[in-house]
Amino acid sequence: MFRRRTALSVSATAALVAATPLLAACGSGAHPGAAAVVDGKRITVAQLQAKVKDVREAQGSSPQGAQLIMNTGRLSLATLNGMIFDEVLARSAKDAGVTVTRAAIQKWRTTAERRAGGAERLKAMWLQQGIAPDEIDAMVRNQLLLDGVAEHLGADRGQPQGQEQLAKELSRTSRSMGIDVNPRFGKWDDRQVILGETKEPWITSGSAKQRV
Repeated sequence: MFRRRTALSVSATAALVAATPLLAACGSGAHPGAAAVVDGKRITVAQLQAKVKDVREAQGSSPQGAQLIMNTGRLSLATLNGMIFDEVLARSAKDAGVTVTRAAIQKWRTTAERRAGGAERLKAMWLQQGIAPDEIDAMVRNQLLLDGVAEHLGADRGQPQGQEQLAKELSRTSRSMGIDVNPRFGKWDDRQVILGETKEPWITSGSAKQRV
């Protein structure tokens, strides 16, 4: 469950990309220009769009660019989901006293590159999931933070009970942060620690067809 962007898992991020429609990137009345507010901190639409653009440019330069873009047509919501989760994980790690060094990130990435068949192959694998090359270190950092929080809790991430224990901790943190998502992007589920598809009736099918 918890290797996503490394927020959930690579597959979970892919599922979110495939399952959630891209909605209009407008500010809400309560928080103009904000895609979400997390613990009082605004994640702006401009910040979200910049991340999406970064991915799109990387995908566009790939020989499989057209296919990559088609497979991640709902990239905005998956990206916003990851941005919110990053904040939740960072708070959980801070509360647990967990930190990650640059050396640890490099060691993890080197191992991942070897297993993937090289650095370029690893980048290509992540790009398929909507992760730009310059975001890989952040993904690795999240992985290590999750490991650290799990260790702090005495939870074994390799076991269902450990995953459940970690999920409960992240859910508790999420609830404490008062996450408020612009309705145009959906609703944040504190229990699942994920951005779910919006059910607001005033979201029209027209807005769902827009692409970044």
